[in-house]
Amino acid sequence: MNKRQFLKTSGGLIASSMLSRLNAEEQRKNWAGNYQFKAGKVYLPNSIQEVQEIVRQHEKLKAVGARHSFNNIADSPGAQISLERLRSISVDPASRTVTVTADLKYGDVARYVTGEGWALHNLASLPHISVAGACATGTHGSGNKNGNLSTAVRAMEVVTADGSLVTKSHEEAGAVVHLGGLGVVTKITLAIQPAYEVSQVVYENLSFTHLERHLEEIFASGYSVSLFTDWQNHQATQVWVKSRGAVKPQSDFYGAKPATKKLHPLAGHSAESCTDQLGVPGAWYERLPHFKMNFTPSSGDELQSEYFVPRDRAYEAILAVEKLRDQITPHLMITELRTIDADNLWMSPCYKRPSMAIHFTWKPEWPAVKNILPLIEEQLAPFEARPHWAKLFTMPPSHLQSLYEKLPAFRALLKQYDPTGKFRNEYLSTNLSP
Repeated sequence: MNKRQFLKTSGGLIASSMLSRLNAEEQRKNWAGNYQFKAGKVYLPNSIQEVQEIVRQHEKLKAVGARHSFNNIADSPGAQISLERLRSISVDPASRTVTVTADLKYGDVARYVTGEGWALHNLASLPHISVAGACATGTHGSGNKNGNLSTAVRAMEVVTADGSLVTKSHEEAGAVVHLGGLGVVTKITLAIQPAYEVSQVVYENLSFTHLERHLEEIFASGYSVSLFTDWQNHQATQVWVKSRGAVKPQSDFYGAKPATKKLHPLAGHSAESCTDQLGVPGAWYERLPHFKMNFTPSSGDELQSEYFVPRDRAYEAILAVEKLRDQITPHLMITELRTIDADNLWMSPCYKRPSMAIHFTWKPEWPAVKNILPLIEEQLAPFEARPHWAKLFTMPPSHLQSLYEKLPAFRALLKQYDPTGKFRNEYLSTNLSP
């Protein structure tokens, strides 16, 4: 697919319909429908120059992307700005990078770079999230040796509070996972590598007893590995192993057996929306996510929380959460366990430590979930668990701030580029202020 065809396919409907849809009341909520945005207006600029002018004109402003955050991180007491009308993408084979406008979704970027013979190092479970939003919050895929999605960033073009257009390098470790506080990111340059194939095999019923001695081996058994559990019966109900190239299912995977049909992580749900399994190889972007790009995610039927713990204490952390199984399970859809490599990005949940992410997909029962989260956070406190910035947590700000040694330097960086607090909102004020 050439660049003109890509831009027409991915963005052709936006200019004609996005403004009216964004102004509709139901579109002023996030993807899950659990949060109602308070920003009074959403701007849809047609050029970078318009972005700069809008930024200059407002005292309070926040960029909004795919609206996949489950909290108020992307909200503003003033206005929001969406870059849905700005679409560009360019591969540079010499530097092995791709530069994309910030609002592009990972699925769209993946299809384009694959057409040029390239790939990204990883993808999240959903390919529908925006590049800018995922990188700003430290969103991740899986793999013992794979850093989160932000680790692929090589440069960012940002409109800062005074309307200036600046470029930030990945070597500025405080700028990449920026929580929307630096300004409006307009373009992102990502590292790429030659395109590759991935095959996916699902195993059923892995006893947690194998994790005590074999956790590293289990999570190193593929390029990307996910364990799903409902916290009952001391087991992972499913293990999704994604490997580069073609692989054959093992007859016995630490006591778990290979699935004989394609499965959804939730028992009893149709697997039609899930990426292909049973060891059939396919393009990297058609296997690394759990769900297909051409299936629009449902909205309004789930909540999400996630906590990152040191990988060398992951089994202890699993047992600590398991103690709450009878409180958790009635309100839970599924928990996913994944590993992520360490990085040096100041506000990344994986800063300086290889991690395991314990992810909870909840039923849309916020009053109950709100009561359960402090119990989980208490159990995980000995492991210095860091919550996902874009998901739901109840951790006291004082404790959250103690988990990030570079937070004072990050505050100084935000002050440098946003001295009046134009991009500061309730979320940042609550969680980052001294």
